[in-house]
Amino acid sequence: MKNHAVRYHNYGNPTETLSLETLELSELGPRQVRIEIQASTIHPSDMGMIQGSYGNLKELPAVAGREGVGKIVEIGKDVMEKVMNKVVSIPDGVGAWQEYCQVNVDDLILLPALVPYAPLAVSCLNPLTAWRLLNDFEYLKEGDIIIQNAANSAVGLSVIQFAKRMGVTCVNLVRTNEMREKVLKFGAEEVWLDDENVPSLLKDYSKDEGCVMALNSVGGKSALRLAKCLRRGGVHVTFGAMIGEPVRFPTRNLIFDDIRFVGFWLDRWKRQRTPAQLRDALENVLQPLALAEINHPIDSVFELKDYNAAILRNSESRFGKVLLAKDKQTLEESIS
Repeated sequence: MKNHAVRYHNYGNPTETLSLETLELSELGPRQVRIEIQASTIHPSDMGMIQGSYGNLKELPAVAGREGVGKIVEIGKDVMEKVMNKVVSIPDGVGAWQEYCQVNVDDLILLPALVPYAPLAVSCLNPLTAWRLLNDFEYLKEGDIIIQNAANSAVGLSVIQFAKRMGVTCVNLVRTNEMREKVLKFGAEEVWLDDENVPSLLKDYSKDEGCVMALNSVGGKSALRLAKCLRRGGVHVTFGAMIGEPVRFPTRNLIFDDIRFVGFWLDRWKRQRTPAQLRDALENVLQPLALAEINHPIDSVFELKDYNAAILRNSESRFGKVLLAKDKQTLEESIS
């Protein structure tokens, strides 16, 4: 049996560096399982890894892709039979853009079996980032106001849903009126255009109280606007830099309002946890998904061999994630 995988042997432009290769499947170790990957997603961090700009790079040559979902189709001799056909997350670092992978059974994270593959393929990285942002920097209570840019991103949409469940008001910034309408339709209550009017609008909206927390994944002027929306002692958390411009520190707010600028990187957070702790943390984001209390929108699905078209679509304006799938038609039917 062969395994088709999207790999890179050096860092560079994904459209030039990636190639679809046919690999031999190796024999399983005693504690290993083989996973048939059903769907995987495309993240900005995937592009950073391929380009060599991300903070944590794979050893080359590497299979692309950080997140995906699959089912166990083969087990090693020391693995219990009951794990066969279990739905699992593809461990980070293995490479999700391939048909099969093999991992140690002790590294597996079981996923809700009754949830379709499409939302499961995006159920861990971005939702867990959103959950940690809302729970690790401030003790948020019902009635608090927070603000975020790039609200239409996967993390942003998760923040909207988790904040609503916590009773926290989330002001959401987007770049276009078209995206504003989509985020409103998704269920957000406050969606504003990310422009120079934001600080004054927030001042009026909060009755001069300001926000407890600001979540920044854009950078540049947008990050500065968020800082100006914070109340005294508020925290400004940067976890992304979509436009590549540096975060500007508003000196006046920094000195007189004692706002804090911090950063968050999920990879670092995960490395500081044991597998058991990580599984417990993921329950916070997997349980509401299994109960249909939250959802993760999917933009489009491509077959693995069409990875270049998928990457192109991923670079365009969209609402939801782009997936690579083993069975494109079946996955699309599960979404609709």
